[in-house]
Amino acid sequence: MKIIDGKAVSDQIKKEIKDEVNQIKSSGGKIPHLAAVLVGHDGGSETYVANKVKACEQVGFNSTLIRYEADVTEEELLACINRLNNNEDIDGFIVQLPLPKHISENKITNAIDYKKDVDGFHPINIGRMSLGLPCFLSATPAGILELLKRYDIKTSGKNCVILGRSNIVGKPMAMLMLQKAYPGDCTVTVCHSRTQNIKEICLQADIIICAMGVPHFLKEDMVKDHAVIIDVGTTRVPSDITKSGFKLTGDVDFDEVAPKCSFITPVPGGVGPMTIVSLLRNTLLAGKKEVYI
Repeated sequence: MKIIDGKAVSDQIKKEIKDEVNQIKSSGGKIPHLAAVLVGHDGGSETYVANKVKACEQVGFNSTLIRYEADVTEEELLACINRLNNNEDIDGFIVQLPLPKHISENKITNAIDYKKDVDGFHPINIGRMSLGLPCFLSATPAGILELLKRYDIKTSGKNCVILGRSNIVGKPMAMLMLQKAYPGDCTVTVCHSRTQNIKEICLQADIIICAMGVPHFLKEDMVKDHAVIIDVGTTRVPSDITKSGFKLTGDVDFDEVAPKCSFITPVPGGVGPMTIVSLLRNTLLAGKKEVYI
């Protein structure tokens, strides 16, 4: 069993991005600029955005954080997006989800210029991804692909089970693992809360990507020997042994499952760090105008 170290891989990619940014600086080019829009004071969102801003500093990007209270109107938020769309200095931007219930996340996502959509959530980017065309890939799926690639994990012809059908992870992950590419060329099955015989389906899988948001959902008796397990789950559960009073818990019962695997990601320190570096990579591409001319 080998643990996939997302922290180590993400640090390596940050160094690669920083080196490229230094080359851009030395040649007098434009430094990539990422903006983040944060609505309200959700603890998880605050942490995610702070980590993204910190990551920008680490690789030499410019960054801007725009904050709104939770009672911001949809019209005000759409006006902010319009300003960012038309600001030539901003190469890419994100609107941190989730948003308050009175704001339509679909309307906000659709309003973002797809050429600046470094989260990869816009329908045009999702559509182009499904066709295998150049686009900004959704950050978490892109990070998972990079882990598979950097650990030289074989995917062609393998049975891949995706647990979860979210627009952010499950659906795009399934499309990417189907692509005629590496990583890819898998036979993909998507399971969700209405799927029957999940255990039997998982036992046929060479690769399981678990993104259901249910702590310790995947048990030892659901996994065949030498399977590859990618755990996307990050649920906060109460803990008496941490200062914060909670700990991040994955969808995989790690202690049970790990001994059976050929490769497995831990939580934390697996997929999570890769999500942020994928966002940085998309921002670098946006700044270089390499995806959409």
